[in-house]
Order: sequence, then C-alpha cells, then structure tokens
Amino acid sequence: MSDDAGAPLLSKKDGPDHEQGRPKSQASQASLNSKRSQKSRSPSERPEESTPLLSREDGHRDYGDAPNQSTAASSLRSLQDGGSKSEKKSRRWPTIIALTFLTLILLAILGLGFAAPEVAEQYAREAMVFQPTDLSIASFTSSGVRARVRGDFTMNASRVHKKSVRDLGRAGAWIAKAAESKSTTVEVYLPEYGDVLLGSADVPPIVVDLRDGHTTHMDFVTDLKAGDLDGVRRIANDWLEGRLGQLRVRGYADVKIKSGIFSFGTQTLSETLVFKDRTASEIPIIPQYRIGSIGFSEGKQKGEKGMLANVTLSINNEYPVDFEIPPFRFDILVPGCLADDGFLILAEATTAETLVKPKTDVKVAVSGFVRELPKTLITACPNTQTSPLDRLLGSYIDGEDTTVYVRGSETPSPSTPGWITDLMRDIVVPVPFPGHEFKDLIRNFTLADVHFTLPDPFAQPSSPKSKSRLSAVVKALIALPNEIKFPIDVGRVRADSDVYFKKHKLGELDLSKWQEAKSTRAVLPDEDQDGLLVQSVVKDAPLNITDDDVFADVVQALVFGSSPVVLGVHAKVDVETETILGKFVVRGVPAKGKVFVKPIGGNTKTFSPQVGGLEIFNTAKGSLTIGAKINLTNPTEYAATVPFIDINISVNDTVLGHATARDVSVVPGPNHDLAVVAVWNPASHSGKRGAHVGSELLSQYISGMPFKINLRHVWLMSSHTGYNTTLTLRTHAASIPSQPRLGTTLSKFNVTIPTPKLTPPTNPNRPIAPDPPTEPGSSAPHFIDDAVFHLLTSTAVLTLLSPLPHTSLYITSVSATASYNNTPVGSIEYDVPFEVPPGVSDTPRLPVDWSLDSVGYDAVKKALNGQLKVAAKAKVGVRIGKWKESVWFTGKGIGARVRI
Repeated sequence: MSDDAGAPLLSKKDGPDHEQGRPKSQASQASLNSKRSQKSRSPSERPEESTPLLSREDGHRDYGDAPNQSTAASSLRSLQDGGSKSEKKSRRWPTIIALTFLTLILLAILGLGFAAPEVAEQYAREAMVFQPTDLSIASFTSSGVRARVRGDFTMNASRVHKKSVRDLGRAGAWIAKAAESKSTTVEVYLPEYGDVLLGSADVPPIVVDLRDGHTTHMDFVTDLKAGDLDGVRRIANDWLEGRLGQLRVRGYADVKIKSGIFSFGTQTLSETLVFKDRTASEIPIIPQYRIGSIGFSEGKQKGEKGMLANVTLSINNEYPVDFEIPPFRFDILVPGCLADDGFLILAEATTAETLVKPKTDVKVAVSGFVRELPKTLITACPNTQTSPLDRLLGSYIDGEDTTVYVRGSETPSPSTPGWITDLMRDIVVPVPFPGHEFKDLIRNFTLADVHFTLPDPFAQPSSPKSKSRLSAVVKALIALPNEIKFPIDVGRVRADSDVYFKKHKLGELDLSKWQEAKSTRAVLPDEDQDGLLVQSVVKDAPLNITDDDVFADVVQALVFGSSPVVLGVHAKVDVETETILGKFVVRGVPAKGKVFVKPIGGNTKTFSPQVGGLEIFNTAKGSLTIGAKINLTNPTEYAATVPFIDINISVNDTVLGHATARDVSVVPGPNHDLAVVAVWNPASHSGKRGAHVGSELLSQYISGMPFKINLRHVWLMSSHTGYNTTLTLRTHAASIPSQPRLGTTLSKFNVTIPTPKLTPPTNPNRPIAPDPPTEPGSSAPHFIDDAVFHLLTSTAVLTLLSPLPHTSLYITSVSATASYNNTPVGSIEYDVPFEVPPGVSDTPRLPVDWSLDSVGYDAVKKALNGQLKVAAKAKVGVRIGKWKESVWFTGKGIGARVRI
C-alpha cells in the first residue's frame, strides 16, 4: 500500500516481482466454496480459512517493512508524527474499513474469473487506488458506532510496472467491468492475542467499477461494533505502557460476489495487516494537545462542598472525521508511594458533548471536582518526608512536566454508551501536564522588630545556639497565580533561606522549624492581581555566615554607609495552607525577596554611653578588674542579645585592656544598667608603651576634659588644649569563642567612642548648685569639688568626690601647684598616704608653700573670708588595693575658699 493518495492501493514492492521484496507468492489460497457465510465463527473454528486470500511464505502481508507503506499504516503513523506530515499523508484510518473489504472483493473477482491468481494479485496491488474523503460518526450506539465512509475508488493500470501483468489485468477488468458485493459483516481478530475479536463492521452492498481510469464515488454507512472488551483493554494497556512492539490484524468476511452476469456465490475471505512499532510510525500515540486555561475555585456538587477545576484543551485533529463525543466521566489519578500501591484518586472529572470537525482542532472543556484529599495522598511515604501530593506539586511548581493519569469512572454518565464505559473502566491513560514555574511570587519582603542574638559561647558547636540568631516579624506580599480563585489561608511556614549581598552569598538563614503565620487577602499595588499578605513571627532562627569577606562588606556598609543595605533572600518555602479541602502542606515554593537594613551611617553620637556603678572586683600589681553599669542609646531600629562577647580596649593602636559582657540585651532607644566587666592591664597587653599610654589616658580622663566621638581607624588625641580622649573597641578571634571566624572578621572594623563619663556623687554640703560653667572643659565632672586655704597655718584642705561607690582609693603622694589667672598662688608637696573613701571626703591639711611675691598670692589675701576660683596642676600617686599608678591632673574653675 502507498502513502500517496494517487498510488495504487497495493504497491509494487509488495508484488512478487519486486527486486527487494519478498519471494513470489503462491497461488491464492482463498476458499472458493459457494456456501453461506458463518458469521459467528472464530478463526480457530475455520481451519479451511486460516490461509489468507493473498498467501505469503511468511503467512501474512507485512506492511511495516516496505518503504511504500499502506495507506492504513500511513494513517496510523501520522498520529505519532503529531500532524506534521503533508496533506497526502493525512489519508488515515477511514480507509481501513473500505480498504480490506475492497481488496478482498477485487482479488477474488480477478483471481477467480479472469486471470491467473498471481497476475491478479500483482495487478490489483499496483493498480488499485482508494482515496478517502470523509469519515463521520452519525451516532454512538449501545454496541458501537454508526459511521459514514466516503471515498473514491480508481483502477490506474499505468502504475503497473510489468507490461504483461498490466495488459492481462486491464483486459480482465474490462471484461468484468464492475464488481458488486452483497451486505456482509467483516470481523477483525488479533492473532497475537489469542485471536481475540477486536470488532466487526456491517458493510452494505457495494458496487465498484474495475475498468482502467474509471472512478467510483463511494458513500456508505456501516455499523461498527466493539468486540471482546477485555481483549481490547489488554491491547490498550500494552500500547500505553510501551510493550506493543507490533500489532497483527486479520480480517474475515463471508461475501456474496457478483460481476456482471457472473455470480461467484459466497466466498470466505481473509486478509492480514501488520502494524510495526512506534519507530516505524505505524502504531499511533496520543494526539498532541494544548492547555488553554486552568481555574480553581470553591463550589458544590450534589450538595457537597469541594474544589472545582475548570480546564480547556485544544486537541490536534488532522483527520477527515466528523462526529460528536458523548459526555464522559472519568477519574484523575496520581501514583502512590510505591509502584505496588497503585493509583490514588485525586479528583472526578467530566466532559460535556464535544463536537469534532474534519481536520480542525477539537475544543474540550473539562470540569473536575475534589471533595476531599485522601489521607494516603497527603501522608508522607515510608522512610521519606514527602507525600504523593508533595511530589506532584513539587514538579509542577518547579516548572517540570507532571504526569497525571485518567481512567474511566466507576460511576459513568448516564448518556455515555455502556460499551465505552466498560472499555475505559480499566484503561489508565497517562496525561503529561505542563508545569508552572513560579517567578516573582513574592513582590514585597520586609523585616520588622529585628532582634539579633550573638552565639552562646557555652553551646555545643553543632547546636543552633552556637550560631548567630535572628528574630523578627516577617511580612511577605505574595502574588497569587491567576489560576487560584478560591480562599486560601496560611497557618505556618518554614524555609531554608540563602542570604545574598550584591549577588554574593552571605550566609544561610535556617527557618526549618515551623513558624506560626497569619494571612490576609490583599491587592498588589499598581497591579490588577490578587495577593496574599503573610505575616510570621520568627524566633531565634540560626544565621550561619558562610563568607567572611561578604560579611565584612555588610558590616562596613551598615556602620559607615548612608544608604540602606539591601540583602537578597532566596528560599524554598514550605507552606501549610488551609482551603475548602482542609489543611495540607505545599512544599518547596520558590521565594525571592529583598530586605532593606537601615545603616548607622557613622553617626554614633546618639549612643551617648555613660558609666556608673563602678566596682573594683579584683586588683593586682598592674591590673584592675572593674565592674560597671552603662547607660546608652541605641539609634537603630534593631535589637540584639549578647550571651557573651569580649572586646579589646585600645588607644592609639595600643591595647590597654578588654571588656566582657554577658547576657546583655540592647533594645532600640535608651538602655539602662548594662553590666560590663573590664580588665585594665596596659603593661600585660602592650608592655612599657602600654603602661605609658595608660597613664596618659587616666591623667587626661580624671582631669575632666571634654571628649569627642571619633569613628576612624586611627585614634586621634589633641594636645593639652582639649584632650580629646577616645577608646577604640575592637573584636578579636576569642571575642565569640564558638565563632572565631566571626570575631576575626569583625576585627577589621574599629569602633572608636568617647571615653565614657564618670559621674561622681553630689556634695550634700552644697544645697545650692554652682554657677553654670562658662569655660571650655568646665562642664566635665569635677573630682575636686572644693578647696579651703588657711593663710595662718599655710595649709589647704581639699574636698574630693570619689567615683568609686564601694571601694576606697589611696593618694600616696601629691605634688601640685595652684594658680590664679595664670600666676602662681602656691605649691603642695606631700608624700604621706591618705584614704579617699567612697562619696565625699576631705583630705588632711596639706602644707602650702605660698608664692608671697606673686599676684596670685595677693589675690588670695584679698579673698580672705571669701572665695576664689583657681586652677591646679598636680602629679598624684594613686593606689587601689594592689594596683598603683602615677597620674597627672589639671583642673580649672576650682572654687577655693580663703580663711585665716
């Protein structure tokens, strides 16, 4: 048979003389007995009919191994080609009904009455052409379909290659002129499936013109009846599962044949066709289809609430067929956990009557309904954390094609013929379903009430507390896909998130624990699309820094930058949803968002640290262990918890000591009484240079000079005209014991703050506050609150305000001078140690050596019984416990009273 509509029905290649064909056929073995047809008989009951009318050495006609394949083969093959073949190759299976029957009649007439069987066979194969024009199904019957077949039958002798065959065949056909068959039934069996009956067709009387060049226009109606449905289901399942390598079909008919005045009685005829595997494009596949639209919404069916799914399909149809498909009801299935578990019913679906027009895409509307999700569908499979529904939705969300399965429903539509229902009940058809890759699902992503927690130094290395942690209120505005038209609530969320800064991965935010969430319906700004605002409170989510260099860039941008720091978040989110179907988890939803972090911008003035509650815990020859309470203001909108941190204290790149904080919580705004323990040990950290720098810092500090904030890598200190002392705080590898890399990374940034102010106690003997300061530096705290000069005894008594509320310090030596308007008043040299207890105390009478010939001394005398403000400079020896230090002191505006 030829794929070309103009080719003979039986090609030359299948003839006996083809140079590459099969061995020449033997004479026709068709039964010529003039007897009545035995329609109900199977092939096994008719041994005399087991040999086809056109016999071969291999026992059948094989149309699959010749280049010029049959029209039937071509029609089936183009199913697999998806409609890409030419118009000529679209003459399909409508021919099969007429094809087999006409071949049988033609060969019988020519072979029986007018030519040798071999000549008749070759002539018929090469000259006969059948051009199908239309196949329409008038109606579906209780046992099959009623079909109308239209086509053109022609004998074209010019296509016969061998002249002798052409001449004899043309002569025989001229003598016969026409052939006529009476009504008959053609039965089609499948030998390889135990001769199961595939179906039968009732063919009405047919008359065809056998003469060369004459065309017979055929138009007849036939009743096609389904055969053994169990056998048909076996074939269908083998085909769907790829086990159908080839399909051999054998047709039988008891035909009454007449040509002119010649009657040939009833002839029992047979013909065999072989369809090869899919690679030969003979066995068809499911036609191509496109999904037009999908929509999900809440609805009711038979009074029950559930989820409605409406899908429109466009199915490729390249056949000249015209019929209506009755309503059909089927089940949508998904695979279970294991192959042996079979399928799980996901939904019930129905189609309305569908109109099929010749060579026109078929529009199909499918309506599905889900009452509830079976527990087996949403229960995790053994030894896994995913359920069958997770796998289905996971592939769909990732944009991968997902396969669902379709099977005829156990509760068919009343208008569907019973044979269709019986046939489809056990046939499972795989239907690839294109995925939907969700991009830009999260349109807005923000963090509020952010709280950072540094690692706990005593936690196990692999535990969450050994990492930095983040708590926050997470808000996400989610763009709902257009397919979702039903209410949906989000109850809990969890995710594994990667955090990026400028396209470089910073770390991983572990949100693997379920977090409670709330959701409300919203409309996306500037978009006509529904959205869902999801809010969740995240508590102590571990933040694992994976790239120290990127983290350093983030810290630098936060501390010194002026623009918001943008952090990108890429996550796979598990969402516990609640719909009309109940609660279930949608896993692996891709999410991307941005977090904008407000920087400090180098402005630390508002920190305003103040130190109070000093307490000496321990002393040694060169060190002090000091406890303190610090008040400060956090200018950012972020909070932090510090289980433990140790920071070096340095001045001019010289480490003088370190400070340790434990279990400190810092909130936005004012913070009070933050406990800190500092160890002052300059010599131990930095040797002689450290001892010198430490002494200078203390001297300037107790002199009460103003201090200035500075955030630079270099410590700045002015000359004696301002003493802008600062402390530089810097982390080190042991700052956070469980995260040495984090401490080392942070050490790249020096945070320099003014030396915190000490607040000495108020002198209870001063009920009236002193005059407001007018000179620079006089606003600083004064440790010498008052002085009384006694002229007669040449002594002075100083009133001291100790900043240490619990510990006495000792003055071991004093070498001081006093001046008035830069002119000397007198000097003090005293080396007898005396105690300075907490609070307000007076010194012993210190001997004064007056500068009798100076202007300053004259001013003292004139202030007798009055008050005089003097300046003082001193070098003082100080001891606290075992710790000793020598410092200098400069003070201005010291109120000195003069007495006799």
